[in-house]
Amino acid sequence: MMPNLISAKGLSKSYGKKIALAGIDFEIPAGRIVGLIGPNGSGKTTSLHAILGLTDFEGELSVLGFDPRREREQLMNQVCFIADVAILPRWLRVADAIDFVEGVHPKFNRAKAESYLAKTKLEPKMKVKAMSKGMVTQLHLALMMAIDAQILVLDEPTLGLDIVYRKMFYQQLLEDYFDENKTIIITTHQVEEVEHILTDLLFINEGKIVLHASMDEVAERFTEVLVHAEHANAAQLLKPLEQKSTFGKTTMLFDGIAKQELAALGELRNISVADLFLAMMKGVY
Repeated sequence: MMPNLISAKGLSKSYGKKIALAGIDFEIPAGRIVGLIGPNGSGKTTSLHAILGLTDFEGELSVLGFDPRREREQLMNQVCFIADVAILPRWLRVADAIDFVEGVHPKFNRAKAESYLAKTKLEPKMKVKAMSKGMVTQLHLALMMAIDAQILVLDEPTLGLDIVYRKMFYQQLLEDYFDENKTIIITTHQVEEVEHILTDLLFINEGKIVLHASMDEVAERFTEVLVHAEHANAAQLLKPLEQKSTFGKTTMLFDGIAKQELAALGELRNISVADLFLAMMKGVY
């Protein structure tokens, strides 16, 4: 079993009377890709800032064995963070970006960054102001993947990009960066685009964790059923988490009911992460 890279116990944070994190507990081991998903104002950004040592908090939080409040400098030598791929000075050249990261991050591999960039249309003298947003993404990705960090935090990393660059971003992430010793935490509103790469889900709402499970556990625990009309009453007795009717057909979502039992009610389906999120956040949107 892989060790936990991040461990939180009673993690709390308030802004005046507003509770951002309500004493949450969670553990994230190495070798995982975690989707941290929640509505706006749910506490996900505060959670990321606590992990990165960007905000104070109450409770216990260990990241790679460090306390982010007191040991942020040591911690950031092992962590990479991308908040928005568009945030780079317009006057910055590709070569300047490489020089800067090499100067500030002890685990940056210049040769690796240059190798990645050689596969793109980016030239050393090209300035950010001459790049499309997709090209800025490629620059960020090259810099990031050349850092041998154990934890990578991506906060809406593909915001504003077209679908080609979004798919390219996640494909390169898997092929050229991720391994069993690293962990990636992703927050995104485009859940359907990262679903295929996630190993774990962490749903958060109003400062509380609503769901923390591996994708295998989610597939086992939650089942969507296209219920046959003659079995509608029997299905209702099993207390579905959610139900919806489309073109006269009723679909119900069940939590923790054996698939063998549900198979007698209709056609079984695996629920998407986006649909599961919406079902569990009922009343938030």
